Amino acid sequence: MAAAARRARPGQPRSGFGRAAEEPGPAVPQGLLRAARRSGQLNLAGRGLGQVPQHVWRINLDTPEEAHQNLSFGAADRWWEQTDLTKLILASNKLQLLSEDVKLLPALTVLDVHDNQLTSLPSALGQLENLQKLDVSHNKLKSIPEELMQLSHLKSLLLQHNELSDLPDGFGQLVNLEELDLSNNHLTDIPTSFALLINLVRLNLACNQLKNLPADISAMKSLRQLDCTKNYLETVPAELASMASLEQLYLRKNKLRSLPELPSCKLLKELHAGENQIEILNAENLKHLNSLSVLELRDNKIKSVPDEITLLQKLERLDLANNDISRLPYTLGNLQQLKFLALEGNPLRTIRRDLLQKGTQELLKYLRSKIQDDGPSPNEEPPVTAMTLPSESRINMHAITSLKLLEYSEKQAAVIPDEMFNAVRSNPVATVNFSKNQLTAVPARIVELKDSLCDLNFGFNKISSISLELCMLHKLTHLDIRNNFLTSLPEEMEALTTLQVINLSFNRFKVFPSVLYRILALETILLSNNQVGSIDPLQLKKMEKLGTLDLQNNDLLQVPPELGNCENLRTLLLEGNPFRTPRAAILAKGTAAVLEYLRSRIPT
Repeated sequence: MAAAARRARPGQPRSGFGRAAEEPGPAVPQGLLRAARRSGQLNLAGRGLGQVPQHVWRINLDTPEEAHQNLSFGAADRWWEQTDLTKLILASNKLQLLSEDVKLLPALTVLDVHDNQLTSLPSALGQLENLQKLDVSHNKLKSIPEELMQLSHLKSLLLQHNELSDLPDGFGQLVNLEELDLSNNHLTDIPTSFALLINLVRLNLACNQLKNLPADISAMKSLRQLDCTKNYLETVPAELASMASLEQLYLRKNKLRSLPELPSCKLLKELHAGENQIEILNAENLKHLNSLSVLELRDNKIKSVPDEITLLQKLERLDLANNDISRLPYTLGNLQQLKFLALEGNPLRTIRRDLLQKGTQELLKYLRSKIQDDGPSPNEEPPVTAMTLPSESRINMHAITSLKLLEYSEKQAAVIPDEMFNAVRSNPVATVNFSKNQLTAVPARIVELKDSLCDLNFGFNKISSISLELCMLHKLTHLDIRNNFLTSLPEEMEALTTLQVINLSFNRFKVFPSVLYRILALETILLSNNQVGSIDPLQLKKMEKLGTLDLQNNDLLQVPPELGNCENLRTLLLEGNPFRTPRAAILAKGTAAVLEYLRSRIPT
């Protein structure tokens, strides 16, 4: 064909190319086409095109015009050495349809047609077997051709801002897809075949009409970002909790009545659930989210904030604006990383309005100052908690039977009444909250709950020693004994082989409790505001699951360089100790920088 074209006289129309030359207006300059043949890329964005000139589709088939005008070729003009077109940008034009001739560009890896007036796509797209990115966003598409499902190498598919009401069932065939944006369409459900998109990293379903998500979505084991903003979701499938790679979850502007529990989402950094109908914030919603840096819950109906909020030691932004919160846990002040705290629009009784206006750091400083004397005074109204019943009954049977929660907190009690344990009967209690009392010892009857108890809170009491009964709670995963009078832990605690999180902040430890080195399931140790003078980095290195170690405000005179070998640590907090190195500037750079600095100091 090329030889025949070369024999043709300059004035004679050639196949395809001659027809394109007769189209009105110089829509595509020859220089642009020449450059595209060399680079393999052609950008025709924003040129007011109503249709794609035929010679664009045939750029790699027809003999170029310059072959008939220039008989002495330099190296740059060897048109027969042209590169196949791999990238074609037709964005921001006036295209109403794409020609089936798109199949004449089989080498395309990127096709960008966003911001046009397309109402359909050609089935020939399915023949572009090398295509890796397809952007057809901001058009008027009402459907997607089944042939598109043949693009097995496609990694990025952008379909946002169209008029799609359903999707092909075969969507799961796009197994290499890493990015899928379906936001701002009219979708009412998601094909179950989405479960096959195991390489998907980012999925945007925002601004559709979804009433539920398929449980199969949990099979997307690579998913890091899921955006379901502005739909009609009333619940989130429990299976979502198993998505271990998830880092960002957007659930804003839905109809959720509670936050999902996400026990396996250990990498979750951002959770956005504002503008819903959430009333209760449970400890279960929070305690596993150790990596969370952003928690956005504004414009809900939340009445109280649980103490477990302080387990979120990486939290940098907390937005609780426009809720029904009347009282805050003072321990919020212990969130060292918190840079932004929004509380406006809440009926707070214990914090003056002018204090709220002074900014986050002043507010946190005030909350910290109130920690030591935390507890309601005789003339203070009793706090409203998530578990307060209208009857104000002493024993909350609903909590025991439905929530598996035994709560007797903020009573200033010296002992836990036997009737509390009697009420449990055969119900399996998973969570016990005896915080903010005047307990001097662990109640012996706690051992009765050993076969079901996972989460135990004795914070803000006067306990000076841990009993052997507590060491028999073999299913315990979370133990909170902050703000007590502890100076040591018994060696028998080694039996707590499932313990993941222990909070010993604000006690009287002068040495790091050695038994902790032998509880190898520990992921988080919070030991701030004690008098610990040293740590054993070799023992810590054996704790392969330990990700968070908080030793702020202790008496560490030096930080052993070998601590730098504890590379599993994602959060190491050392501020407020009397050591001279690492200096504050190093500490401010974060855990990775501190560990790297320490490794550089290890004697060789």
